[in-house]
Amino acid sequence: MSIFDQLKNKAQTTAQSAVRTAARNLGNQQETFLFSALPESVEQLRALPEAAMDTPFRTAALTVCALCAFAASQDVGTQLLNFLRGPRPLNGHDISFLKDRFRGGRTYIPFSYFAGATPDNDYTPTQPYTVTVTADAHSYDEQGYARLYIASGGADSPRPIKLRKKADGQWCLWEQYLLTDIRQPKANDPWA
Repeated sequence: MSIFDQLKNKAQTTAQSAVRTAARNLGNQQETFLFSALPESVEQLRALPEAAMDTPFRTAALTVCALCAFAASQDVGTQLLNFLRGPRPLNGHDISFLKDRFRGGRTYIPFSYFAGATPDNDYTPTQPYTVTVTADAHSYDEQGYARLYIASGGADSPRPIKLRKKADGQWCLWEQYLLTDIRQPKANDPWA
């Protein structure tokens, strides 16, 4: 191996190491968002600074707000989610799935992602509404997508949410796994 090949290999190894380190550091990112009130219309949602959706974290945080709105009003929630989904609005199957997730009075599930919401207080969040979104070392493994996580006060592990980046740099909601079952609120638990 010539001296030039050795230098080339060393430069490649150094560059690959730097990329891996940068990806790991990016993956350990965490952002917390505060909302004094939850949006009840697309206009209110658009007025929030997070509505720029210029980071996947912002869109993920707004998704929790939109799911809370859906729990209160299917029409309003659908409008908010359609805004967050960008060019891919909810279809009939998506809406049916969401309605099913809230069946049986499980409207508390999206509120469990806010700080202070636990089964013991029937998932009543502290105010201002605070949600923390995290990334791990594999959050950006798929080009153009981000898989982030949000912790629920009623689950043992954070739940994933997947976002997709548009060509204009805006991050849109792609898939959410936030409405899976969690521990029942104390008021609904016959064993409590």
